Amino acid sequence: MPTPGRRVTLRDIADAAGVSIMTVSNVVNDNRARVSPETIDRVRRIAAELGYVPRASARSLAARSSRLIGLLMPAAGEDGLMIGPHNVAVVDQIERELRKGGYHLLLRGITDFDEVTEALRSWSLDGAILLGFLDEEVDRLTADAVGAVRVLAIDSYSANPLTAGARSDDFTGARLAARHLLDLGHRSVVFAGPSFSSVGVVHQRFEGFRQAFADVGVEWDDRLVATVGATTHAEGLALGRRLLVDHPETTAVFATADILAIGVVEGLLFDGASVPDDVSVVGFDNLDLCEYVTPKLTTVAQDIAGKAITAVRMLLDSVETGELATAAVTTAVRLVRRESTAPVSR
Repeated sequence: MPTPGRRVTLRDIADAAGVSIMTVSNVVNDNRARVSPETIDRVRRIAAELGYVPRASARSLAARSSRLIGLLMPAAGEDGLMIGPHNVAVVDQIERELRKGGYHLLLRGITDFDEVTEALRSWSLDGAILLGFLDEEVDRLTADAVGAVRVLAIDSYSANPLTAGARSDDFTGARLAARHLLDLGHRSVVFAGPSFSSVGVVHQRFEGFRQAFADVGVEWDDRLVATVGATTHAEGLALGRRLLVDHPETTAVFATADILAIGVVEGLLFDGASVPDDVSVVGFDNLDLCEYVTPKLTTVAQDIAGKAITAVRMLLDSVETGELATAAVTTAVRLVRRESTAPVSR
């Protein structure tokens, strides 16, 4: 039940009726094709009981609604979208959730962040999702650039109030991974990932990784950072092949993404090292691929589906109410132990 004195929202009605926010939106806006008569009656009854009053601005927006949501992602020029396995899974879940609510997804690659404003103004969008951009770029979005389009960023730590979205608990995830390796006796642990600044997903994972060492009073050698050009299997493979040359003392690696970790494992094996007997490897994401490789990959599981569903619901809430989300939502993570980690042997 809503707090006394607070305006009743579609989410309040949806929670009370046991249906989705999109279903409630369809009922109150007379889009009945996807809703059964019984559900229509129940939603209307609960809306009346809760005292729901649609805002005039929301009614106006609904009347002009295009049912279109834009998904904007970085593109590397003519090489196509920068979309790895993690983002593929996110996009898949976003499309499913929007389709269930009667919305359509438009995908657009962005080669220069200034194109975001053009994309928002060129399409008749109800809302837009940003996926894969640097927080420094998200910070640049202004109210003038966004206009009337509601915008949400996934996996962002930007403080921009226009873009609050959904992300995983990156700090805790990396902390769990490093603590797992520390508990196995590893001390010379390489942190492998793309270059990062003082904000963002990789920065959070780096800070969580270091915190695990501080937790147990072990000093970590900050020279054990291995930077790659991109989060890809090819970059991981190259890193794995040079790892024991660049860092011969290494007994374990934490990679900031599964696809990178899988490449590291392959590179180590290619050059004669044994995983996990010589080097243990931990990833982050818990993609299906972790079960298909040999050895099966120990990793940090993030709730990719839950994160995407949360993002869509937050965005559609904002579209319906005309109000911005007040804060980002962080989804939980957990460590999944498999075959790529073992007690230190040297």
